[in-house]
Amino acid sequence: MRVWIDVSNSPQVAFFAPLIDLLHARGHEVEVTTREFAQTLELLALRGIEHEVVGPPHGGAGAFGKGRAMAGRVRALRRFVRARRFDLALSHASHELPVVARSLGVPSAYAFDYELALVQHGVGCRAARRVVVPDAIPQRRLDRLGARAAKVRRYPGLKEEYYLRGFVPNRAVLDELGLDPRRVLVVVRTPPEVSLYHRHGSPLFDAVLRRIGVDDAVQAVVLPRTPDQGAALRALALPSLVVPEHVVDGASLVALADVVVSAGGTMNREAVALGVPVYTTFAGKLGAVDESLIAQGRLRRLDSPNDLVLEKRSGTGEAPVGRDPALLLDLLLTAL
Repeated sequence: MRVWIDVSNSPQVAFFAPLIDLLHARGHEVEVTTREFAQTLELLALRGIEHEVVGPPHGGAGAFGKGRAMAGRVRALRRFVRARRFDLALSHASHELPVVARSLGVPSAYAFDYELALVQHGVGCRAARRVVVPDAIPQRRLDRLGARAAKVRRYPGLKEEYYLRGFVPNRAVLDELGLDPRRVLVVVRTPPEVSLYHRHGSPLFDAVLRRIGVDDAVQAVVLPRTPDQGAALRALALPSLVVPEHVVDGASLVALADVVVSAGGTMNREAVALGVPVYTTFAGKLGAVDESLIAQGRLRRLDSPNDLVLEKRSGTGEAPVGRDPALLLDLLLTAL
């Protein structure tokens, strides 16, 4: 079987890495397309995943730019796919893939775990043959996206628990960044400023940076999403902030951290899966997965930088047993 996977954003790299290995182990051929956005290309290279850049890069923060970029990318992907004979197309929140796949008669599965990106998922859910989501998302929220119950397949837990199964962190990342093991290590992820679903400013996030950025007992590694974010963070010149110039092993950093503070979603859930204390400063409406984690006490919503508990923790940083990624793959394959 020939499988097409589109990776349009950096978190999708980790999601698909074990699934690509499983597909290869089962004797299937896989081709991966991608675009220039955030750290996606660097992460694909870091994982050793062969890929082809197809279509224009991300369209920026505005709806018009996003729409124009999507139209251009759909055309480019259609040319790419039409020249090949794929049996199946797989995506995690890359909404162009199911649109292209449907137009060319290729069955597709569309996965996601944040159901409130209404525009993107409304497109993806309606075009895909199968929709794969965590079981925390209620069906009524999927109905408004066009994902009727007969189309939906669910998996227990977090997607991060599947791709982090048996994960062992690489401690060399601490030396790579020149970190002092005596200081509290805080790993920080910036807001998704170019996302349509994240239209709110984040003064809380800025206040958190200014609190931890001048604390001599802390080293805070801030992982920007874009070069512009990285430049803005370095311009703050806060002595306790470390802003990497290039992509780093984020999962290892999270596993070895004492505290994680994220304005996004994936890194929050990686911390939960790895048993690391984690706070969210997400300024948009929380999805069902994060609502559930907060209710369980596994994720904390931060209301003030003074609420941060900054202390060293004990722990190996290794993932618990986790969940079998073959389950995710088998759910995606039900699109056939």
